[in-house]
Amino acid sequence: MCSIITRTEALTYAGLLALLLSHPVVWGQSHDGHKAEPLRIPNRAPAPLFESQQGKQRTEIHFDQATGIVTLKLLVQDPNGYFIPNLRRDNFVVYEDGVRQTNATVEIEHANVSLGLLLEYGGRYQGLNKDLVAEISRASHQLLDVLGRADRITVCAYGDNVKQLADGSPVREELVSVLFDLQTPEVSETNLYDALIFALKRMRPVVGRKAIILISSGVDTFSKSAYEDVLAAARDCNTPVYALYLGSILRQAASLHDMAGLLARVDWKETASRLREIARVSGGRLYSPASTMDLTATYDDIMENLRVRYVISYKSSNAGSLNARRTVRVELVNPKTGGLLQITDSNGKAIQANVTIQDSYTPSAVSGEPSH
Repeated sequence: MCSIITRTEALTYAGLLALLLSHPVVWGQSHDGHKAEPLRIPNRAPAPLFESQQGKQRTEIHFDQATGIVTLKLLVQDPNGYFIPNLRRDNFVVYEDGVRQTNATVEIEHANVSLGLLLEYGGRYQGLNKDLVAEISRASHQLLDVLGRADRITVCAYGDNVKQLADGSPVREELVSVLFDLQTPEVSETNLYDALIFALKRMRPVVGRKAIILISSGVDTFSKSAYEDVLAAARDCNTPVYALYLGSILRQAASLHDMAGLLARVDWKETASRLREIARVSGGRLYSPASTMDLTATYDDIMENLRVRYVISYKSSNAGSLNARRTVRVELVNPKTGGLLQITDSNGKAIQANVTIQDSYTPSAVSGEPSH
């Protein structure tokens, strides 16, 4: 069926067409006709250092009841999990309950951290335990190089049970001594799951930015806790687990000593998979280094992921109940065009930014002093 356009409608359409032709809309250009340059980020490694996907970490949200100011601390990363620098205040647009907030400020925070360092320190084979301790000592000692004076670290080792080696934040010399003086342990079981649940419970009351650094083969021989118990604890504790998987390194060591047969019954694929899943559900990452000789890049990657956040503060325009849940959305925009921000890598290739943010909060539940 044909529609009939009246003379008046035809004149209207002609006017609209003339308006569009005289003011063409060109993607990638600003309102004044100048091409909007994309944000170019520094050169980074072409692939992530960690395996698989990182789990989602919870957004730190604070609400000041006296002023109505909301503070969000959030991750902004490229597809390989690297922090995207050089974003400015006018690149962020915040919506609360669908209403754009017009008074936001933006800063970058490099937070102090509290770490629980959990080391595998036991096993059924005395010969391999010696190699294990050498790898553990070398790997853990390098972690000290990326810690600041205000960071805190508790060191625990596990075999049959968990032993605390250092508590709080002793001086660096004491930590070096503890980690270098590790002796080959007696033959024991390797109760990883029990140790992880212990460490997660210990970290639960710690305030501020925190994490567990686990250095382990992933083998569990006699834990009372099940793998599912660890997953539940990791999901609930709000403490990311960054795991350094030593399975391939120990297998190489066993081969050099003609002891590979001792480990033949270990399902290495499963141990790696389970560590990867524990790290993911906690919001952490799994690393599988080929050697512990130089872990600088690995520890830098962990610390950047843990320490650095964009901090957005705004005075909420919402006058509703403080006990009612509010939705939050953050977008990255180009202030010249009003459209979504285009980001490229150092070679000019377009990339997608991942903004990790909790999508809602209840003011009364997140009131109090923000952590630093």
